[in-house]
Amino acid sequence: MRCHRPVLLSYALFVAALPAIASVTPSAPGLMANGTIGKRETVCANDLYVRTDPGTGAWMGTLFKGQTFLVERRSGGSVYGFAYGDINRRGWVTDGYFCP
Repeated sequence: MRCHRPVLLSYALFVAALPAIASVTPSAPGLMANGTIGKRETVCANDLYVRTDPGTGAWMGTLFKGQTFLVERRSGGSVYGFAYGDINRRGWVTDGYFCP
């Protein structure tokens, strides 16, 4: 029987690193904020995809850091509104990537 220690060791190292990886996500408190309905929010992420439907809709364009999005309504983890900048149309973006 063959021993698979390198695979087990790699898996163990990956599992041990998960807490560190989770602590540097862009949605960590203080780094980014959820959108407020009725407010024109500034994008703090490097890029934020605008889609036709919440979550998995077709890609319509990309908002970049510093561009703005007027939040009109919310559905789950996404918000709908008007994407200013190069897009200039309504669509859905993932919530939680706005400047606090």
